[in-house]
Amino acid sequence: MVVRYIARRLALLVPVLLGISLFVFSLIRFAPGDPVHAALGMDYDPKLAAEMKRELGLDKPIPQQYVWWVGRAIRGDLGRSIVAGETVQALIRSRLPTTLLLSLGSMVVALLIAVPLGIVSAVYKDSLIDNVSRLLAMIGISMPVFWLGILLLIAFALKLKWFPATGSLQENGLKAMVLPSIALGASFAALITRMVRSTMVDVLAEDYIRTARAKGLRSRAIYLKHAFKNAMIPVITVVGMQFGLLLSGAVLTETIFNLPGLGRLLVEAVSRRDYPLIQGVILVTSLIFVFANLLVDVIYLIVDPRIRYE
Repeated sequence: MVVRYIARRLALLVPVLLGISLFVFSLIRFAPGDPVHAALGMDYDPKLAAEMKRELGLDKPIPQQYVWWVGRAIRGDLGRSIVAGETVQALIRSRLPTTLLLSLGSMVVALLIAVPLGIVSAVYKDSLIDNVSRLLAMIGISMPVFWLGILLLIAFALKLKWFPATGSLQENGLKAMVLPSIALGASFAALITRMVRSTMVDVLAEDYIRTARAKGLRSRAIYLKHAFKNAMIPVITVVGMQFGLLLSGAVLTETIFNLPGLGRLLVEAVSRRDYPLIQGVILVTSLIFVFANLLVDVIYLIVDPRIRYE
């Protein structure tokens, strides 16, 4: 049953990705500007531009360009960057580990903060701890990522010099990911804290929790074994949905911290109107997001075996 469900979801990936590719392709093509002109810059020559357009297929009608690009993408060929001259796959392959590590690091930071804080806030509902937790969550949600990133850079990189201000994994190792992960994960942690608190408060009011207390079960067993496990389903849903936002938030974070990831690559591609690179990056990130949501559905079964997919 689960295998059939996963197979059905994988089959649905095809129209979803086709829809995303069509939207991105159309949006880029109808935007003002000429990518060939932008690539040649001061060396622009009409003959050279015409030759480059023929090589890139930009001289063909737009529908034909789309079919040509999708056909190559299905074969694993995302084209060649207009500006860099390298294949899109090679550029994405070199930047993808940084973005994935940043997103996963942000998620780990968020969950390490949010889950304990949300549980404590629910257990001691309407107490000082709960009020402080809710206030911090509100501040975290309303705080822009770029602003928090700048504050972290000033405090821990420039003043205290605990972490590098910029640099790649090759230069500074995992230390380069600490501040970006905190900056990107803060608002995510705030949202998950509120979700954990809300679901835990609802679960703690259920009859089976009162029965467990009446039987004399220890509070830790009630909170962690019974209440938290049942409160995790909506939290997992939000985590899966927010993973896509983490990928999009990486655009700002990587730019602020000068990290060589997909977000920064996308900014550079957009500024240079590099059609193949823009399309490739967005297609790959969309694929990651869709598979992340599929993984969430599988995790449901691990957390709560009572769930069955028809």
